[in-house]
Amino acid sequence: MQFDDDADLDTSEVQDVRGSRIPGGKATVGGGIAGLLALILGLLFGVGPDQLGLSSGGPDTAPTASSAAQVEQSCRTGQDANTRDDCRTVAVVNSVQDYWGQEFRRRQGTYTPSRTVLFSDRIGTACGSATSAVGPFYCPGDRQVYLDLGFFDELRTKFGSGGGPFAQAYVVAHEYGHHVQDLMGTLSRSQDGRTGANSNAVRVELQADCYAGVWAHHATATPDESTGRPLITSLTQADVRDGLDAAAAVGDDRIQEKFQGRVTPESWTHGSAAQRRQWFTTGFRSGDMADCNTFR
Repeated sequence: MQFDDDADLDTSEVQDVRGSRIPGGKATVGGGIAGLLALILGLLFGVGPDQLGLSSGGPDTAPTASSAAQVEQSCRTGQDANTRDDCRTVAVVNSVQDYWGQEFRRRQGTYTPSRTVLFSDRIGTACGSATSAVGPFYCPGDRQVYLDLGFFDELRTKFGSGGGPFAQAYVVAHEYGHHVQDLMGTLSRSQDGRTGANSNAVRVELQADCYAGVWAHHATATPDESTGRPLITSLTQADVRDGLDAAAAVGDDRIQEKFQGRVTPESWTHGSAAQRRQWFTTGFRSGDMADCNTFR
């Protein structure tokens, strides 16, 4: 995956609070066993930590500004995105939101942008407090995506993903799939407390995978708002395989087999490896969000 070297990145869509201190310190989701339990229960690549009852605290635990806000100073152009993980995240956020903004307008709708917050260790959100152990998530309470970049290393070392830039892009695009669902009113279907292979929780996650595929289909043809040229200039079949590999690596069955030693479909919240690959592929092949109806 390559970005236009001369493109200007919009860092206003990403807040960098890595290294900042969280006032209040109400986080109750810990590392170790608690963090592992959160992964097994399926928060990974999901929606805010409040849904699992693993956190307390609210908007008052929001992160402070950080003197380590690196993206604002360092992530200026597409060339930066081609060399740094944090700048790549900025560029992917820009591309994803360019696409959904244009798609909503094409459908006579209004897309409200969502900011991604880069953090380290732990973070306070409108959905409660969480640690890096829970993985990337979207918080509907403040309509923001939360991401510790260290997760990309864990995706490879703990979950067996092959990694690669597009595996990272898939993670970001999946979370913005939840934002699209939030704007369209479908995200709330996952909040009925049910789990299992046919639950709404799984259907919501698979639809977010499909939406990630839809964005990927259009990524090299979506004009950047500032230049009129696509921000992403190249997306190869190898890149797509990296995305599919990442999707499969975080299937409920893979995670349960790895951390529990057995597969229990009745507790699934995100879908199997095969389902996640299937729905990303569905979106990528058609490029039409209408084909992402996982609730049929």
